[in-house]
Amino acid sequence: MTDGYTGADLFTDALESYGVDYVFGNPGTTELPIMQAIGESDLEYRLGLHEDIAVGMAGGYAQRRRYHAHHDDSVTPVGVANLHIAPGLAHGLGNLYAAKIAGAPLVVTAGNHSTDFRHEEPILSGDLVDMADQFCKWSDEVLDVSALPTMLRRAFRVAMTPPTGPVFLGLPLDVMLSETDAEPERLGSIPNAGSGDPVQLERAAELLAEADDPVMVVGDHIARSGADAVAAAVELAETTGARVHGEILSCEVDFPTDHEQWVSYLPTSEDLAAMLMDTDTILFAGCSTNTTLTRHEEALVDDDTTCIHLSDDTWQIGKNQPADAAVIGDPGLVMDGITERVRGKLADDVVADRLEAVAEVKEMVEAKMAGYGEGGGEDDPRSSKAELVDAMERVAGDAAIVDEGVTSKYAMLTRWDLAPEQYISNKGGGLGYGLPAAVGAAVAEEQRDDPRDVVGFIGDGSYQYYPHSIYSAARYDLDLTVVISDNRNYRILKDNTLNIMGGEEDDYEFVGMDFDPAVDLVKNAESHGARAELVETPDGIEGSIEDALDREGTDVLDVLVHD
Repeated sequence: MTDGYTGADLFTDALESYGVDYVFGNPGTTELPIMQAIGESDLEYRLGLHEDIAVGMAGGYAQRRRYHAHHDDSVTPVGVANLHIAPGLAHGLGNLYAAKIAGAPLVVTAGNHSTDFRHEEPILSGDLVDMADQFCKWSDEVLDVSALPTMLRRAFRVAMTPPTGPVFLGLPLDVMLSETDAEPERLGSIPNAGSGDPVQLERAAELLAEADDPVMVVGDHIARSGADAVAAAVELAETTGARVHGEILSCEVDFPTDHEQWVSYLPTSEDLAAMLMDTDTILFAGCSTNTTLTRHEEALVDDDTTCIHLSDDTWQIGKNQPADAAVIGDPGLVMDGITERVRGKLADDVVADRLEAVAEVKEMVEAKMAGYGEGGGEDDPRSSKAELVDAMERVAGDAAIVDEGVTSKYAMLTRWDLAPEQYISNKGGGLGYGLPAAVGAAVAEEQRDDPRDVVGFIGDGSYQYYPHSIYSAARYDLDLTVVISDNRNYRILKDNTLNIMGGEEDDYEFVGMDFDPAVDLVKNAESHGARAELVETPDGIEGSIEDALDREGTDVLDVLVHD
């Protein structure tokens, strides 16, 4: 037993000094010194019953806290997850991937065997650093306690410096038990990505001024930069008269969808996406996922289209299309700079003509999208996805939404005018992030003086990946309402089968895509400590959600919907 000040004590002291309040995790033997140190600190431990749940909770927490940090400089927008050696880290990789694609600022740690014991290849051994590397901005291991202060400071700085994202540190048992007289190093200021190269800003402004039919495709790096960046996107669109679309797989609110120049989110359909990007000039602002789910037969953007790229992530600049102007910097500051330069280059009548063209396209797209999510047989007593979303909006219009509805997602995006900083979804696409992320978001909201209601909007297939996430919500008495859009099958896979293979639905057996018999999600949620209810018809949705929001604690509503 160690009586002195150890690496584990230094670890928890550093977290506290950097403004961390919570550690999400699932404990193991190599983490016991850290667990003991957490117990003796002011940090609070949030138990997940699976390591991927812990990482998902930390990710959702970080995404909500990032929004809070835009309005409060004292907030540290970092989620911390502590996992258990090689299998535990392997369990957490699914949501570490999700956090990477979402740009969630995470510091993920895992215990490891003592450095002088690994040659015996003890149980649970593995190369932690290499395992985590592909899903992190930086992956490393602390091999000596003397390096711990610097590596922890570096981990937090790398996670928070744009483009934000996860960092991994391995923490060997002997390092955590080693005595030290070191102290946490000060974190220092975190820079933004800057306001962009003036030459490239001028070039972007010239190209927008010369365009016949400019289109803005806005991506989630805008929302990550804050509400001011969303406002900058609006000002640039209004100044240029550009038509605005959200990138394919948008998962945050990057532009107000009730604005007259907003047309739609770009669909995953190759033909529709290519049609909407068939123009002479496109500005890709903060995009990272603007491509189809599977390979497309033709180019989504014509080779002759002038392309302008701006991002805080150098990798995204010119990634899938050439960059005729390329601006690296904070998306909001960059768009402010372009707006300032383009303003004197456009006559009012040119902007007016562009706005008329926008209105025509918007009318056409709205006609195509009318009734989205309303399908289903007249004799089917279950709700349509549209009815479910409409009821949610009426009752929970101001709630913070964490979405992994998959096939219900676009009913929400097309019918609900979500506000900036209101909505996050699973940008990575791998199921099992949304429910634990909703739990983490509820933890984050709990820290605010005026917390928002948190609603997890989760498909039944997604919910069943990690239904025991609800245990963590109930254990810590979190105010969380989970609405399950339940069609009792993997509808997304059936839709993709038809898209890839062709034919009609009756042509396929759909192996492994139906839940028959169905899991009793109400009893499952109740077994984890939540209140739960099955909602079988549309007329029961609104009252059930309203009651759940009025109550404190965790509620799960299993709402039956048709395909």
